[in-house]
Amino acid sequence: MSKQIQDAYIVAAVRTPVAKRNGAFRYVRPDDLLAKVLRAVVAKVPNLDANEIGDVITGCAMPEAEQGMNVSRIGLLLAGLPDGVPGLTINRFCASGLQSVADAANRIRLGEADVMIAAGTESMSAMPQMMGNKVSLNPEIFAHAENVAIAYGMGLTAEKVAQQWGVSREDQDAFAVESHRRACAAIAAGHFASEIVPYAVQSHVPGGDGAVRISERVLEHDEGPRPDSAVEKLGKLRPVFSARGSVTAGNSSQMSDGAAAVLLMSEAAVKRYDVRPIARFASFAVAGVPPEVMGIGPVEAIPRALARAGVTMADIGWTELNEAFAAQALAVMRQLEMDPAKVNPLGGAIALGHPLGATGAIRTATLMAAMQRDPGLRHGMISMCIGTGMGAAGVFERC
Repeated sequence: MSKQIQDAYIVAAVRTPVAKRNGAFRYVRPDDLLAKVLRAVVAKVPNLDANEIGDVITGCAMPEAEQGMNVSRIGLLLAGLPDGVPGLTINRFCASGLQSVADAANRIRLGEADVMIAAGTESMSAMPQMMGNKVSLNPEIFAHAENVAIAYGMGLTAEKVAQQWGVSREDQDAFAVESHRRACAAIAAGHFASEIVPYAVQSHVPGGDGAVRISERVLEHDEGPRPDSAVEKLGKLRPVFSARGSVTAGNSSQMSDGAAAVLLMSEAAVKRYDVRPIARFASFAVAGVPPEVMGIGPVEAIPRALARAGVTMADIGWTELNEAFAAQALAVMRQLEMDPAKVNPLGGAIALGHPLGATGAIRTATLMAAMQRDPGLRHGMISMCIGTGMGAAGVFERC
């Protein structure tokens, strides 16, 4: 006998500040970052029986070394959750954090759980290179030109997108500057305060008497946004991936460290714990595209997610579109005729950073905070391109 699909609601979402690679979180373990946000999101519902958490699903794009060993399970144990709470680590590269939200929501929608946690954690400081500790690609990858970006980096795909969709260097640099401007304005206005869990970072330094002194500082804001970003400065940067290209370090996303956690409940749990949900999980879609134009993935995923949610682009009042590269973000926005004012109103990954597998969960926290601030914001969306040629999108409806 089939069960009726039920709704899944987001009741809380938090994140750490996002630090630059080898920045404030250089010596902070990704499982500790995860534990921090897990404790914080559970604390948002003081009367929550943690034994009722059906699973903790954590996205991580490079689940190895310090973020290996099923980092989701390690993180929840570090957070002090009951031994009976299971943990699962998933990997869909840049969409891992959003995929964790979708998977957690689907467990609730199918009636398999009443309480779930979706999360994401990534320390790019812990990885010696973008592709992990040991790169061992199937030789067949090198045999086909369209797969070359899988072996040599996403920047080549951004160059191809810029060429194919006619995105100029000037437009990319202007987009990057605007990302920093919006992010700096958001920090000044305190818009990220409700979603960020400050993180105390300890440093061991030599004291005057030869003893080791421990100093501590609390990171409360994202490290990436630069108030002095300007088109003139970015214009002086050389292309990184192609000698005659247009993609630079200044108009690409920043490599970063960070974590986030999202608490989801069924309608029954919402009533039982007497909590007011922020948003209903409306839909999710993922689609594949040619690997050589990986960045265009959202063009395929977004229409599918909108159709499944029963809404149109005009209904979406706020979109968190991951800015892997200005070239791909602009190409996506132009192809789908997205309103720039409604895309990344508080800046995107070029300014705020992109801790790979954590980004989807981090941007979920940002969208939820926006919905709480603005009662007129009914529908929001999160979307990103994905390495090896994919795109993902999720739609949320404000409660």
